[in-house]
Amino acid sequence: MTEPVNSGARGPVADLLAQARRLIGPVLPRRWREDAALVPVVRLTGVIGVSTPLRPGVTLSGLARSLDRAFSMRGAKAVALSINSPGGSAAQSHLIFRRIRQLAEEKNLPVIAAVEDVGASGGYMIACAADEIVADPASIVGSIGVIGATFGFDEAIKRLGIARRIYTAGEHKSSLDPFLPEDPDDVARIKAIQQEIHALFIDLVRSRRGARLAGPEKTLFSGEYWTASTALGHGLVDRLGDLRSYLRERFGKDVTMPVVSAERGFLARRLMGATGDPGFGLPRSLAEDAISAVEARAIWGRYGL
Repeated sequence: MTEPVNSGARGPVADLLAQARRLIGPVLPRRWREDAALVPVVRLTGVIGVSTPLRPGVTLSGLARSLDRAFSMRGAKAVALSINSPGGSAAQSHLIFRRIRQLAEEKNLPVIAAVEDVGASGGYMIACAADEIVADPASIVGSIGVIGATFGFDEAIKRLGIARRIYTAGEHKSSLDPFLPEDPDDVARIKAIQQEIHALFIDLVRSRRGARLAGPEKTLFSGEYWTASTALGHGLVDRLGDLRSYLRERFGKDVTMPVVSAERGFLARRLMGATGDPGFGLPRSLAEDAISAVEARAIWGRYGL
């Protein structure tokens, strides 16, 4: 007569493996230990959309692989975003926001955002992809608005005796040309576009923050920004602190937080050595890099940084 199999009984091999794990567990790297929670961290640092080979900004193409890797890590309990951005391109901000939400829903993982110096404008839009937002009390948060800026050189070139010659096919192809006098119709058109993008931004914040928002919407969506201490009262962040402390509090002191770095493009790898210094013998666009640096500096400067 065959004895019934006890499906709950452990075999000698399983017992031996369990005992081995208990013995070597304390000396294993934390990421290999079964009792350590895993929360990969993706860093989003810089101006959104402003990018050159040597000054990579924050773009979807630059972040896509990092996000995929973070959300695909086996055993991950959540994915964290470390954000330090004053904003930039509205389209890139929205694309990144959408990709994070898509991955979070596909993998059924919570997302936690931590703001460092700044999470403003497009930086705050990306932070809204998270289920919780943590920020240092001195972090700058908000700036839920749309901005565009240019210069007018028409009077300057007139004084220098320079004639502007521009040829277009299309009635509005030269709209907002800085070397031509400002046209009120051009201004009305760009403002209409800004209002449309602003409305999208407002709807996004409402949908993600919901009942947590506090205070008059006229203030919240005015483009104003605040320290995180004040933003907490407006419901724009969930708590004050730093990412490491919060993850240790939520997932235990043994939580592992591997940073998933963005990969550099081929040109950047060739131009930048191990120390980050430019290499030799390869061309680089100093003018493009300088313009990019000035643009980025101006955007950071809006927040006193």
